[in-house]
Amino acid sequence: MAEPFQFELVSPEALLLSEEASEVVVPGSEGYFTVMANHAPLMSTLKPGVVEVKLASGDSKQIFVRGGFADVSPSGFTLLAEYSVPLEDLDMAELDQEIQNAQEDVNDADSDEKRAKAELLLGQLETCRDAINASRH
Repeated sequence: MAEPFQFELVSPEALLLSEEASEVVVPGSEGYFTVMANHAPLMSTLKPGVVEVKLASGDSKQIFVRGGFADVSPSGFTLLAEYSVPLEDLDMAELDQEIQNAQEDVNDADSDEKRAKAELLLGQLETCRDAINASRH
């Protein structure tokens, strides 16, 4: 069994998870990466995706994140998420509605700046949906 390390998942609202983990797979901005005990110090931005946590207890958790930062240090691993929700609690109908609203914002944009901002959000939401669908199969 892999050596455990301290893992914390924090969102703007609360500390969502603080447990000993044996492995955490994270959607970094440059691609997914895995953190285990004694990992080299690292900071990375996150892209929308699913964090997979293997707890030292043997349980595992899947948590959807919509961005944020990962900080690996000798004392453990902290994930600061802009938005996160356990995968089983995610409402796909709500996400589909957000995508539809973002598409309407792109179509209704009356300036290049507004259109670019709306397209960025739309792309992030579509990436979220794709990551969730991939993790459920």
